[in-house]
Amino acid sequence: MTAATDARQALITLRAEVGKVIVGNDAAVTGLIIALLCRGHVLVEGVPGVAKTLLVRTLAAALDLRTARVQFTPDLMPGDVTGSLVYDPHSAEFSFREGPVFTNLLLADEINRTPPKTQSALLEAMEERQVSVEGAPRPLPEPFVVIATQNPVEYEGTYPLPEAQLDRFLLKLTMPAPSREDEIAVLTRHASGFDPRDLGAAGVRPVADATDLEAARQAVRSVTVGGEVTGYVVDLCRATRDSPAVRLGVSPRGATALLSVARAWAWLSGRAYVTPDDVKTLARPALRHRIELRPEAELEGATPEGLLDRLLASVPVPR
Repeated sequence: MTAATDARQALITLRAEVGKVIVGNDAAVTGLIIALLCRGHVLVEGVPGVAKTLLVRTLAAALDLRTARVQFTPDLMPGDVTGSLVYDPHSAEFSFREGPVFTNLLLADEINRTPPKTQSALLEAMEERQVSVEGAPRPLPEPFVVIATQNPVEYEGTYPLPEAQLDRFLLKLTMPAPSREDEIAVLTRHASGFDPRDLGAAGVRPVADATDLEAARQAVRSVTVGGEVTGYVVDLCRATRDSPAVRLGVSPRGATALLSVARAWAWLSGRAYVTPDDVKTLARPALRHRIELRPEAELEGATPEGLLDRLLASVPVPR
């Protein structure tokens, strides 16, 4: 077996390992794995109690990587995330103490509960994969992925993420309430003694590591993209900018993100080429957070999801 085949099998096993704890939400699990393949960051949105944090904790437990968690609160300071200079009275010198951002997988829990000053502390780390303190850049470990969670219905005591930071997220995944069958399965697990605070007892173990991720990333780069598929991606993204309901459409960075995740999904599916269906499958999570509607369109009930549905139905698909 080749390294790429081994890596694909490791990631398929990773998806199954997370499934030991997370019931349903297969799309969210797959989305996180795609983000790992693309070295991208993820925003996970859902109401309280749908297992957003548990999903990320389980993924971290199934990976042999360094992980850290930051609970974002209104009094959190930028240095609490990135680290700061600390004075040592014995040596009479300042030394840098690394913050939780110096890890492989960072869980930014309830990211919209902290002020913009602290939110912006993540911008450089997410985009440049480094932290600058007192003018000195400090590189972050490789891989480095931020997975942030937020509640879409709570407004008091929250600070909406600015467009510039939203655009740094490769994917925005939504976690709806489970179906009746899934909810029965969740309650049955709890009645059988499942404790979400003890993932080890649930049998979750590390099944993939940085070597697997690097081999997978190398393999994804070999996935070919035809000119017609590239044109389809561009047409979809340009259509968001041309819509009269949109104030801010998808940028070229968003188009690049859509193409990147489509290649990763094609590779995970066992193909060496991208199809238009791959693009359509990933269009919503890759683009929904990059669209800002005009206020009058929102008053009429328009949503980014609805707009994407219409565009996916109207933009010509290459044959």
